[in-house]
Amino acid sequence: MFRIGLNPYGLTYTVGLQGAGTPRANPQPVGLAGFIAIAREIGVRHVELDHRWLTPMRDSELAALGGQLAEFGLTPTCSFWLAQQPGESLADGIRCARALRAPVLRLHLTPVIEGARAAWGAQWPAMTTHARAILARDAPRAADAGVTLAIENHQDLGSEELVAIAEEAGDNVGVVLDTGNPFAVGEDPVAFTRRAAHRIRHVHLKDYVAQFTGEGYRLIRCAIGDGSVPLKEIASELAQEVTASIEPGALESRHIRAFAPDWWAGYPPREAGEFATAIGRLRQRRLEEDADCRTPWERDAAGPDLVAYEMDQIRRSAQYLRAVGWL
Repeated sequence: MFRIGLNPYGLTYTVGLQGAGTPRANPQPVGLAGFIAIAREIGVRHVELDHRWLTPMRDSELAALGGQLAEFGLTPTCSFWLAQQPGESLADGIRCARALRAPVLRLHLTPVIEGARAAWGAQWPAMTTHARAILARDAPRAADAGVTLAIENHQDLGSEELVAIAEEAGDNVGVVLDTGNPFAVGEDPVAFTRRAAHRIRHVHLKDYVAQFTGEGYRLIRCAIGDGSVPLKEIASELAQEVTASIEPGALESRHIRAFAPDWWAGYPPREAGEFATAIGRLRQRRLEEDADCRTPWERDAAGPDLVAYEMDQIRRSAQYLRAVGWL
């Protein structure tokens, strides 16, 4: 089952990550300390910490933070990702995870979202080659530090691809299942879980409602339990307990143009029946085509309204997880 935690990616405006360095940034973000306070308020057992908080810290500061989290009964996971830049490595992530005594370093491999790998042309295979090379080099270093690497389906890769990359990289490389993101690559979330279950080391609990368009469908964030993701079926496919961070989706909707034939360029074959199952799930709780699906961020709402929106979804997500006995 799940050991429920919280990550900051459903709270990006509240904590100060959304729009950082721009005029739209939150002028009074709660930051890392406030994020930990929210996690304690809702009663989770695990926190996922963004690299922008961790990388500037010295090892002694990280160790002190790890000790504080232990006192609070919170297990940390470190959240990093590849920038797809020459010469990059996972050294900072491994350092932070080791100093914090975080067992898992979560990362995504490419900047592709919305499943739109075809739009990147020849860059797409180059990015996956780059990622494979870094994992091959740095996975042994992570293993020596006692750290498991876990690569996420970040709206870019399907289950078969992630499992192959993980198995190629070594025994200490697993998969992060974002429960909503299989929809972004035309994959059914339950089928994803079944295929990758033996390699899943961490989960992002995300839910979506859909709005269908002429090209495909938009995925719009909602509280966990309010959308189309079959969370109980996903849980039944997992043979062991894993950490699972509450993560309502981004403040921008994701437009998956899967009804356009050229969108599928570069993908391995996907059974039509599985795609139909995924579409059927999305239709169960869909928005009308003329509904305003914009989040407060997309409507340029005031800061206090954005904070209220994010916090309401986090609290309702926690209520759902308590109701089903997971929190």
